[in-house]
Amino acid sequence: MFLAIGVGSGSAAVAQGPATAVDTTKKAGVPDAPIADYNAPKRYIVNKVTVSGVKFLDPEIIANTSGLHKGDTIMLPSDYISSAMRKMWSQRYFSDVRILAEPVGDSVNFEIYLQERPRVFKWNIVGVNKSEKSELIDKKLKLKRGSELSEFVINTNSDAIKKYFDEKGFQNAEVSVEQVNDTTVHNAVNVTFVVNKKSRVKIGKISFEGNEVFSDKRLRKTFKKTHQKGINIFRATKLKRKEYEEDKENLLDYYNSRGYRNAVIVKDSIYPINDKRIGISLTVDEGRKFYYRNVSWLGNSVYDTKTLNDMLGVVKGTAYDRKSLHKQLGIGRETNPEEMSVSSLYQNSGYLFSQIEPQEVVVGEDSVDLIIKVYEGKQARVNDVNFTGNYRVDDKVIRRELYVRPGELYDRSMLMATLRQLSQMQHFDPEKLQPNIVPVSNELVDLSFPLEEKASDKFEVSGGWGSGMFVGSVGVQLNNFSIRNLFKGNEWRPYPSGQNQQLAIKGQTNGTYYKAISLNFTEPWLGGRKPNSLTIGLYYSDETNAYYFTQKGTKHFRTIGVSAGIGRRLSWPDRYFTLYNEISYQAYNLKDWDNFLVQNGTSNIIQFKTVFGRNSVDQPIYPRQGSDFSISLSLTPPYSLFDGKNYADPNMSNEDRYRWIEFNKWLLKGKWYYPLSANRKLVLMTGVEFGYLGSYNKNKPSPFEGFDVGGDGMTGYNVYGVDIIKVRGYENGGLTPYSTNSNTYARVYNKYTVEVRYPFIMQPSSTIYGLVFAEGGNGFATWKDFDPFSIKRSVGVGIRLYLPIVGMLGFDWGYGFDNQVGSSKRHGGELHFMMGQEF
Repeated sequence: MFLAIGVGSGSAAVAQGPATAVDTTKKAGVPDAPIADYNAPKRYIVNKVTVSGVKFLDPEIIANTSGLHKGDTIMLPSDYISSAMRKMWSQRYFSDVRILAEPVGDSVNFEIYLQERPRVFKWNIVGVNKSEKSELIDKKLKLKRGSELSEFVINTNSDAIKKYFDEKGFQNAEVSVEQVNDTTVHNAVNVTFVVNKKSRVKIGKISFEGNEVFSDKRLRKTFKKTHQKGINIFRATKLKRKEYEEDKENLLDYYNSRGYRNAVIVKDSIYPINDKRIGISLTVDEGRKFYYRNVSWLGNSVYDTKTLNDMLGVVKGTAYDRKSLHKQLGIGRETNPEEMSVSSLYQNSGYLFSQIEPQEVVVGEDSVDLIIKVYEGKQARVNDVNFTGNYRVDDKVIRRELYVRPGELYDRSMLMATLRQLSQMQHFDPEKLQPNIVPVSNELVDLSFPLEEKASDKFEVSGGWGSGMFVGSVGVQLNNFSIRNLFKGNEWRPYPSGQNQQLAIKGQTNGTYYKAISLNFTEPWLGGRKPNSLTIGLYYSDETNAYYFTQKGTKHFRTIGVSAGIGRRLSWPDRYFTLYNEISYQAYNLKDWDNFLVQNGTSNIIQFKTVFGRNSVDQPIYPRQGSDFSISLSLTPPYSLFDGKNYADPNMSNEDRYRWIEFNKWLLKGKWYYPLSANRKLVLMTGVEFGYLGSYNKNKPSPFEGFDVGGDGMTGYNVYGVDIIKVRGYENGGLTPYSTNSNTYARVYNKYTVEVRYPFIMQPSSTIYGLVFAEGGNGFATWKDFDPFSIKRSVGVGIRLYLPIVGMLGFDWGYGFDNQVGSSKRHGGELHFMMGQEF
């Protein structure tokens, strides 16, 4: 006799009791299911549990997960079987669940009858484009071939598709489901999600209610990413739920920063305006404006109250500002590790585990007292420092760049300096430089730096048009070279590497007319003990009058140069300062070189150059903050003061006058970077440059070392030792006042730049960012002509692409508002190309 302990069809229905009545309802292949009552419960021992009706799942596993185990003692009827059925239904694998019992004396045999849900043989999505389909299937949805089909799976994935298109601005998207039995596989279906995106919906209006202090227009400006449709066609007006929630926080931050500490959003709603527009309505309760009264500190012993108050900067009687308060304390989401705060003040002195907790006490109707509790804890020392992920750069090379060392007090400023230094090496992805800080005890901490290497070597193939000819160049820059491994064959992978030395070789040619080659080598740690760099350079060029391949040059302008310099990192005024000193020799040999001051002979230059600079930018490829400025002075011996020659003599030949060149050259360059957005992607760059070439004797001005102003600088080749000053929106050299009587370039120049940048891709394999710029610059023939406000203006747009192998590539289009030298009309538009340079 069978006892029907549970019967279910689509739900976990349970019936229990003796088999005094019989359920006459039958299904094919399903045993009779008599109905039992609860009048006479009895104790049974489970003898056997069998599972039937399944084809894809393991019966033994199902029996174990049911909770019915051989040897268990149970009461029948009871809720013991109800629990087993709920476990079966919770797995969502089955469309029908039945548990049948056959009493045999004081034991019972159970049969679990299951009907499996159909399996999905194929998933598909229609009504979307190829990229949307790929992103949905690969990233957003969890569609597995061969998985069971249920309403839960259908509803979950349909909602995910709607959410996906909701984020893209299709708030009215509809998703339906088509199921078709598969003809090749038993109990399998093919499921297709049919998407009707409808029209893209944009925000037509954002309105506020309850605001009396600030206008709707002002409050809309607090929304950084959620905007209503307006005249600015470049501003996104799609509704993205996550960004909208962030902007609601920005709205409250704005109120809090203006003294309204109790401001709240009472309610908000999103409503349809029409098929293509939605509206957003927010009701705010501004509350009363509050002001600071007294500030007190509890628990501080390391720093006195005055020091902490000066760092906090809260003045009695000023409006309450929660955002600035948390920023100065260095707590919450306002924490900026790059800026000084009370928290960083403690952490820079080893108090890693210190905690700052502000407490606000409302006094009267509109005043707030601040009680700031400080838990200082013990000073933490660095226990161990390690790094992983470096395969091409030697451990010793990385370790010498670290400012944090075992045994020293933890110092967050030194940790940030270490991150900057690792980024400046250009061997590691700066976006992945996130240190791991692991406390070992309440006094010790381990620091680790997971590194992700990226290619930093550069191979350049380029060409440029200058002086009516095309010049091609090829060059290679190895940024991880190793002289020590040069003669070790097994270290050539593909060149001897690991020591962070730089080797750059570049060649240029136009065939028989022009050719040049240069070599530069830098050892960043001369001797390996201190960061004193050694740089050696060699240069040779040859320009002739052989304009065609079939010609042989009878005239030439040859240059040979050699230089050696020592660079040092300074500790004063701060660790960002550097000093570089260089001595060099150049020889310009000319033979029948017409149209130049010197036509025959050799002009020699011995110069000493010193560069004092400060570089605090956070990374070299896409700087977000910091500055980079330098002051450079180049001097030659003042031969005219002691060689006894009369340079005022008009009969002196130019070959004799310029046999030894003398000058003093001054350069000032500066760039500043400011993040404009909370995510630190939108960046403002401002720059200024100034250059002056002076002489010791007015009768012996240098014909070399001037400035060629204007254009993109890609002229292909460089002669006469001039500095090419790039000013976009004008032709190459278009702003240079060439002196007709001396054939020299500009002797003074100035340049100002304002640039806004935004990155599109920031990956180790490539960095791409766009920019808009406003620029002004000019070249002047003499110091008397110089006017810092007389500039040639331009504006434009551009794009930069950084590839590790090639370096920086860029295109700019600039519009010059002013005239070039020799023209009376504004120049207009100019397209520029750059490679390996940065404006």
